[in-house]
Amino acid sequence: MRTKSKAKQLKVVATLLLLLVGSACGDSDPRDPEDAGSRADAGSTADAGSATTPTLLSNSPLAAATGVPVNESVSATFSEAMDRATLTPTTFTLTAGVAAEPVQGTVHYANAKAVFWPAAHLASNTVFTATLTSGARSASGVALVAPHIWSFTTGSTRVAGTPVNLGTAGDYVILAKSGISTVPTSAITGNLAVSPAAASYITGFSLTSDSTNVFSTSPQVTGKVYAADYASPTPSNLTTAVGDMELAFTSASGRAPDFTELGTGNLGGMTLSPGVYKWGTAVLIPTDLTLTGSATDVWIFQIAQDLTLSSGTDIVLAGGALPKNIFWQVSGQVDLGTTAHLEGIILSQTSIKLRTGASVNGRLLAQTAVTLDGSTVVQPAP
Repeated sequence: MRTKSKAKQLKVVATLLLLLVGSACGDSDPRDPEDAGSRADAGSTADAGSATTPTLLSNSPLAAATGVPVNESVSATFSEAMDRATLTPTTFTLTAGVAAEPVQGTVHYANAKAVFWPAAHLASNTVFTATLTSGARSASGVALVAPHIWSFTTGSTRVAGTPVNLGTAGDYVILAKSGISTVPTSAITGNLAVSPAAASYITGFSLTSDSTNVFSTSPQVTGKVYAADYASPTPSNLTTAVGDMELAFTSASGRAPDFTELGTGNLGGMTLSPGVYKWGTAVLIPTDLTLTGSATDVWIFQIAQDLTLSSGTDIVLAGGALPKNIFWQVSGQVDLGTTAHLEGIILSQTSIKLRTGASVNGRLLAQTAVTLDGSTVVQPAP
């Protein structure tokens, strides 16, 4: 009897110990869906926590800088890739003076760098304050820990313009979204590509596919021909290039103009110095136009409607000016007349048409189609 009683007591003690252990570890049943969900959430939090927090590596102008040019942009370089959608004039702001008057502008992001381009030149001899809020997030969704704020003071000078960043769109002498055609033969130096259009939308070039099917060749092209339906990695490369082309168009359109409505849109016979030129109308070049400046000078032409270069008309470069530093940002169509010649990079929101014998020393980057007619297109020297 004593043995049985002792066994009972031991059983009771064991039961109590099990209850105590269960209470310490939590009362929930491991099969309970809600409890399993809690553990899953905890795991998700740990995963999110593993993402690094973005920081600013540098900013321009520097904090407390003085004598900053009035046509300067404001930029911030991050420690990692950011979510472009979170870098806007709401999260990246610029204000002027003690009253903190907002400065209007646009924000562009590429390669871990955000740039605020003021819509007009900054006021001279004025203190400006730039702010990046915690609304700016990394590509993995992690916000800046705290706002980043710095101030600088402008002078009264202007600095030479900076070229538009073409990104990987600069790998092509002709890049179009909907098609490239030629009748009859043309001479192209450099790579050409279409995306998201397929190779069937490249017409008149007598394409021969490479054995890898990554690209084609053509007797009219000194370079390679790419299309969105070719083998990997071509489709993804072209998607990136088209995105870079669109970003370049937006970036060029956001520069503050030095000159507006020059010649009411008629540039025939003019000689233009470097700078940013803006028109709310179409632009016609009926006779030769000369661009004179050094090898580092930049011209950006912001045209809200069409650009027309009359037959037999040339864009002439003087003083060492280079076509790689000339940008024609055109919201309408571009039409180069018979035997006309253009220098520079065309960023067209619609189509580009080169008539019989027309030529370009530069690049044709169109958000619709490019049409050639016995034309010559040569990529600019680097």
